[in-house]
Amino acid sequence: MDVGKLAIDGGLPVIESPISSGVSGPSIIGEEEVSAVSEVLFKQELFRYNDDNEGQGELFEQEAAKFLNVKYAVMVNSGTSALVCALTGIGAGPGDEVIVPGYTYISTAAAVIAVGAVPVIAEIDESFGLDPKDVEAKITDYTKAIVIVHMRGVPAKIDELVKLARKYNLKIVEDCCQCVGGQYKGKSVGTFGDVGAWSLNYFKTITAGEGGLTYTNDRDIYERARFAADPGLPMWTYNRGVEWQNEPFPRQTYRPSEVLAAIARVQLDKIEVILDHQRRLKNIFLENLDEAKGYSLQYVEDPEGDTGVSASIIVEDKELARGYSLALEAEGVPLASIYNDGFPDRHIYSYWDSILEKRSPHPTGYPWKDPSYKGNVQYSKDMCPQTLSLLGRSLRFDFNMNMSVEDARLMAIAINKVDTALG
Repeated sequence: MDVGKLAIDGGLPVIESPISSGVSGPSIIGEEEVSAVSEVLFKQELFRYNDDNEGQGELFEQEAAKFLNVKYAVMVNSGTSALVCALTGIGAGPGDEVIVPGYTYISTAAAVIAVGAVPVIAEIDESFGLDPKDVEAKITDYTKAIVIVHMRGVPAKIDELVKLARKYNLKIVEDCCQCVGGQYKGKSVGTFGDVGAWSLNYFKTITAGEGGLTYTNDRDIYERARFAADPGLPMWTYNRGVEWQNEPFPRQTYRPSEVLAAIARVQLDKIEVILDHQRRLKNIFLENLDEAKGYSLQYVEDPEGDTGVSASIIVEDKELARGYSLALEAEGVPLASIYNDGFPDRHIYSYWDSILEKRSPHPTGYPWKDPSYKGNVQYSKDMCPQTLSLLGRSLRFDFNMNMSVEDARLMAIAINKVDTALG
């Protein structure tokens, strides 16, 4: 058999043994996490607030704030909860519009609805983050904030988006749930806007299975986020000498357990190991790619701050992308085609049926028909054609803790082979 022939046409595949799968944080769970959870269980202090003045939750908040170089952090039970607390923190609510990208998990838009505001869906560009031009076009008199989402470990165009938000006096929430540990020009993502959010979900950089973090340098946003996470908060802090500058208000309860916090603390200690390995894999992958014929690389403004969890290519057209996908699979390359007809991926706005159809949790049609909302946002499955075109032509390659440098190198060689044949 001719090794130069594509495997899909009968040639030898570049990768003969399956590349190991895995997820960042879960792949390196070990005795440290087991010991930390066991200690919490044996102490029988599972509640977020206990007799210990510095429980696991408080310690994780302190350690995460130090890692991020911010003043305040609030641990909650999920990334979605972290976004809800962040939006509550900036004062988003009924009557407001909040701009979100068309490529993000549905929770980003759902969190906007949860605080009573209306999500406005904007295009992404080749960074797979918000397209600043379309964001500006979507700003109205009712726009309160922009949610900048850093997808698949790659920071969005932060400078442009922050400049735009400041021009129109808008608040900024940074959704860093898929970019935990990411940086932009030497600073942690989530610290450029007014407030940031992490997810500690199973699929994220570090994990507690579930969990989240809201963080900020603004004392008022911090306090509002804390109140949003626990309606009984003043009671739990009554004997701890905490003085609140804002009046507490009742909201939902998003408290995490001490078990989640104990796992998160151990995982945070491992974050640099995870990031170093993923970034090395991605760098080797990129270094071994030949000059492309039929595709371009995802735009990454600050490669050093990228978490290294993924790399994406944008093929010239959708049909050719399908050909690349099939050929690469035959070469043994694990990959994901981002937008597939028929697969209901809730990371893509066109599959947010419940939002596009304005399904309200209440008969009044809240938040779209809330009396305080004077706007008239409209949705459709094809409202962001640029986003659908980009995603429909994109192929994503993921890197994890179980992969070797040789795996990353072979993936690049396989892409070169396919691009030479099909590009």
